[in-house]
Amino acid sequence: MTETAVAGSAVVREAGATKTGSKSEQAYTSIKARIVEGTFSPGYRLVLAKIAEDLGFSVVPVREAIRRLEAEGLVKFERNIGATVSGIDPTEYLYTMQTLSIVEGAATALSAPLVDSAAIARARTINDEMRECLDHFDPVRFTSLNQDFHSVLFENCPNPHILDLVHRGWNRLASLRSSTFRFVPGRARESVREHETLLQLIESNADADTIERAARQHRSATLDAYLAQAPAITT
Repeated sequence: MTETAVAGSAVVREAGATKTGSKSEQAYTSIKARIVEGTFSPGYRLVLAKIAEDLGFSVVPVREAIRRLEAEGLVKFERNIGATVSGIDPTEYLYTMQTLSIVEGAATALSAPLVDSAAIARARTINDEMRECLDHFDPVRFTSLNQDFHSVLFENCPNPHILDLVHRGWNRLASLRSSTFRFVPGRARESVREHETLLQLIESNADADTIERAARQHRSATLDAYLAQAPAITT
């Protein structure tokens, strides 16, 4: 459903636009941050004059930022409506998550022998923070912590090509605005439990195939939950 951008000045300023770079760059950073975190949801109408007023800019740099976001697929122009936030393409999400499940599963398995007790403790602390988020759920923070958790497990991957593919997958998810748990909050609690299972497998020196399969199934379960909600997400 299309919403009119009537939020006050705090909405855009809170997006954290830096005070460095051109005004167009600042506008781009601010608007994109709100799209990624879900404040500007699919169908949200981006009123250029209002955004420019909130940022203290003219319309010109805001228009440039919107065109840049359009090129990235985050914004679209509709006749008689103007600029709106694009819907999330479930097919793109499907391909990204399928690929990430394969490469991240491999990276986690290859990294496992190099994950020491200090790293395990760090990952468990992050997972504890995720568990604390469940009662007063903040999907953006939960998603950020989720990436931090998985980074501990795959960053020691000795194969730089696989690791590069993992990073590309995570970056692609960000461009798809995938604070996944905003759409499937019920998946969050299961995810925390599965994280602990992964840690136990690594601690017990489980074989690479077992760890890779567990990591892939963990990612696939999130994908399945997300796609089950796809009609509501993309309209």
